Amino acid sequence: MKGAEGVDETASARPAPLVRKRFWQNDMEAVLGIMAVLLILGTVNVASSSFVTAEMRFDDPYFFLKRHAIATVVGVVCCLVFARVDYHVWRKYMPLVFFATLFALIYVYLFGAVVNGAKRWLALPFMQMQPAEGAKIVTIMIAAASLAKNKHGGRRVGLLGLVNPQYLAIIILAGLVLIEPDMATAAVVAGVPVILFFFVASLSKTKILGFAGVLGAIIAVLIHFQPYRLKRVLTVWDPWSDAQGVGYQTVQSILTVGSGRLTGMGLGVGYSKYAYLPEGHTDFAFAIFSQENGFLGVFFVCFLLAALAVYGVRIAHKASDIYGQLLAFGIVILIVGQGLCNIAMVGGSFPVVGVPLPFISYGGSSLIFTMIAIGILINIGRVGERAERMREQAHYEEELRETAPKPHIGLRLVKK
Repeated sequence: MKGAEGVDETASARPAPLVRKRFWQNDMEAVLGIMAVLLILGTVNVASSSFVTAEMRFDDPYFFLKRHAIATVVGVVCCLVFARVDYHVWRKYMPLVFFATLFALIYVYLFGAVVNGAKRWLALPFMQMQPAEGAKIVTIMIAAASLAKNKHGGRRVGLLGLVNPQYLAIIILAGLVLIEPDMATAAVVAGVPVILFFFVASLSKTKILGFAGVLGAIIAVLIHFQPYRLKRVLTVWDPWSDAQGVGYQTVQSILTVGSGRLTGMGLGVGYSKYAYLPEGHTDFAFAIFSQENGFLGVFFVCFLLAALAVYGVRIAHKASDIYGQLLAFGIVILIVGQGLCNIAMVGGSFPVVGVPLPFISYGGSSLIFTMIAIGILINIGRVGERAERMREQAHYEEELRETAPKPHIGLRLVKK
């Protein structure tokens, strides 16, 4: 039905289509938002969990908070830069990146600052840098490039896929981290590339079990060489058997987490940071967080890590090539995997290892390189989205060409 001016009143009365409201426009914004929330939670937790130790050691309750703020600013800048640089650039300059990391690890081993009997840090004016944190990302890049090359060439990836110069370079970097000594970080440096290998490898169950057995034997030997590592592993089964010795940190962590109950004691009120829980602002920062924010706070952080994993996997699936997919998967495994290990350690279900909780634990190097990894993940998503738009545009133009009327080419007779 039309009105006086010829307007279709039925069409005008038809309700507009419903548009679903979203918090963000794409997966990259979601990852950025999750990171921002975790950064805020981490900064508040660092301020609360570190002021007692900072006052006792440095006569400045804000000593660690100031350094954390510097690392946060540097990390944000690095994240934005890496989010804008095409991730294929790092594949092009991979030899340079590898040798720079190799040099940094060798330099740390020879001239690094000694803390708790280990050489892991380069002393800088405003913070201590840990090159091993950068090695985690570099080895993921190396593994992703190597595996993508094999898959792109159509070659079947078997166990011999681990025997190549790229994985040898990964073993070298992990070995340098191991002799610092830092077995936990070395396991991450070498472990994530191995997990990526199993993503693309075509192996039978027998070969997988055999490889897992060999890997377990290597880990057992490394643990046996250092008695304190074996004690930490055995303590997981019953930390109360040596509650004043090797199991002290685990027992105090469990008591700290449990004392928070459902809603927590309140920000800054937790008492375990008063010299009860060692490393309460670094590896065991999540225990203090749990005590002050309760199980609701614990659930919220776990939810954020799960959401980060979901959106990270979505970005990986939409990546423009196999290299981007593997690199994105590796970054998700690195960040979320470390988070799960730390939470399990704080809860007494995993041996005490030096694996921080991303964004929550104090640690400038970990924070900066984690934000660099997030920047790379965002860039993978941006490049994939751009490639998808180009494919849609090409498909649309092809449909237009097919449906367009074709010109008449035949002869036309003219009467005289």
